[in-house]
Amino acid sequence: MDTMEAVRPQDKYLAVDGLRMRYIEEGTGPAVLFLHGASLGSSADVFVRNLGPFARAGLRAVAFDIPGFGLSDAPRKQTLAQQRNSIPKLIDAAGLGRTALIAHSRSGGFAVQLALEDPGRYSHIIILGTGTLLPALAEAQVGRYEAVQARVDKDMAQKEPTLEDARKLLQADTFNHALISEADVAMRLSRSIGRNFTAHVERQHPDAPAGGGGAAKPLWERLAELKVPLLMIFGREDRAHTGERAELLKKMQPQINIHIVDGCKHMVHWDAAADLLRLGVPFLKS
Repeated sequence: MDTMEAVRPQDKYLAVDGLRMRYIEEGTGPAVLFLHGASLGSSADVFVRNLGPFARAGLRAVAFDIPGFGLSDAPRKQTLAQQRNSIPKLIDAAGLGRTALIAHSRSGGFAVQLALEDPGRYSHIIILGTGTLLPALAEAQVGRYEAVQARVDKDMAQKEPTLEDARKLLQADTFNHALISEADVAMRLSRSIGRNFTAHVERQHPDAPAGGGGAAKPLWERLAELKVPLLMIFGREDRAHTGERAELLKKMQPQINIHIVDGCKHMVHWDAAADLLRLGVPFLKS
């Protein structure tokens, strides 16, 4: 597998709504925009190992730092609507045209909302590990989280993470710990401290439920309304009973293209990078 050290692309910047937004890209062809999640330290860098393979498959693979994350500026007031709406604005500023979205974790909710609102802008949607797009189990309405994740998340409200905290958070979200390099840990820490930590603390009271957009109807119940082709990939060992809930969604909505990968936790694009490429490229070219 490609490492961050081997394939790190050049940082690029665009001005969007008065904010300096950073993105990285590889390849030429139909555009595919990778969207990172909302955990402390998340950024476009989590997709560095995925961009090259998708580019070599004939796609323009792009990832950007959502405002308030990575090297992008943070708006004066961070809201979920502002984060979601930055996606089509970045697409326009970068000249991507009709774009496919590959969205991890909370950004999966953003991707579905955007495609429901304006399907003509998006060619395909690939969801990676977005728990808010799954029905809840009766016995686990909230679900369970890794003990280290809960502990460090609680600590994050008071203090910046250490290098060891960054390592443990990556380990909590990744099934195959051999994929985590020292460069990955250092990068995660660098994206978790300073202004990024300040922005993280300010985000702890969002304006609407994550992924739900404040709608009365759960977003997962609206998946059948999508007019954009949808592929969903989940890790069997992901937190909050994801594997079981994904199986439940398959039974409830068998028309949805859902894959559940064994030996995979929340970082689907790391644990299941080969599956994402194997399933994703033919899907995006269909």
